[in-house]
Amino acid sequence: LAVAERLRRHGARLFICDVADSVLDAFAEAFPDAGWIKADVANDDDVDRMFDAAGEALGGLDALINNAGIAGPTGGVEAIDPADWRRTIDVCLTGQFLCTRRAVPMLKAAGGGSIVNLSSAAGRHGYAFRTPYSSAKFGVIGFTQSLAKELGPDNIRVNGISPGVILTPFHDGKTQEWLEMMRKMVPLGRLGTPEECVGTFLYLASSEMSGYITGQVIEVSGGQLMP
Repeated sequence: LAVAERLRRHGARLFICDVADSVLDAFAEAFPDAGWIKADVANDDDVDRMFDAAGEALGGLDALINNAGIAGPTGGVEAIDPADWRRTIDVCLTGQFLCTRRAVPMLKAAGGGSIVNLSSAAGRHGYAFRTPYSSAKFGVIGFTQSLAKELGPDNIRVNGISPGVILTPFHDGKTQEWLEMMRKMVPLGRLGTPEECVGTFLYLASSEMSGYITGQVIEVSGGQLMP
C-alpha cells in the first residue's frame, strides 16, 4: 500500500493483486479508481487472469513491481516439510517468473519499461534455519541479473531491492528480543519503515530517474548490509 500510494502521487495508474481480502479492501478504499484482483502469484491461472484484467484496465504497461512474498517455515533442513519449501519458492521466486513472463510482451509493446523485483538481505547472505526463504531470495537476484542482460536490447530495465528488517505485518510474529537483536546490527540504529523503502521503488520504476540503471540490487537496510 505504501508503494502504491507513492507511485500514485507521482502520476502512476495502478493495478495490484493480493490474496488477502483485508488488503484489497484497504486498497479499494484508498484508491477507488485503481484496479485490483484477488490472485495468488504462484498460481498460473490466477496470474493469467490478473494480466488479462490489468491489460484491459490499463491499456498497456510501463512497469512491473514483483513485491509478493511469504516468510516460509523456520527450522532445520531435516524438519522442513517439502510442501512448505515448495510453497515458499513458488510465491517468492516462481511468482516473479510467472508475472514477468506475462508482463514482458506488454512492456515490449510499450517500447520498453521497468521491472523491479523484491529480494531481501536474506538473498545476500545465508540464514540458518531459513533455507527456503533465503534460497528463494538468492534466486531473485540471479533472476534479476539474468533478465537485465536478456531484456536490455528491448529497452526493458530489470533491477531489484534488498530490504533489511522493515516494520510491516510480515514481522508481526517476531519477538521483541529478535527485533532488538536485529536493530543492534543496523548502523543507523533503528529498523526501517515501508515509507523509507518506497522511494527506491519509485526511483527504479521511473525511466526519467534511473534510465541507465539495470541489473542492480539496491540495499535498503540502514547500512546492515554493505556488499
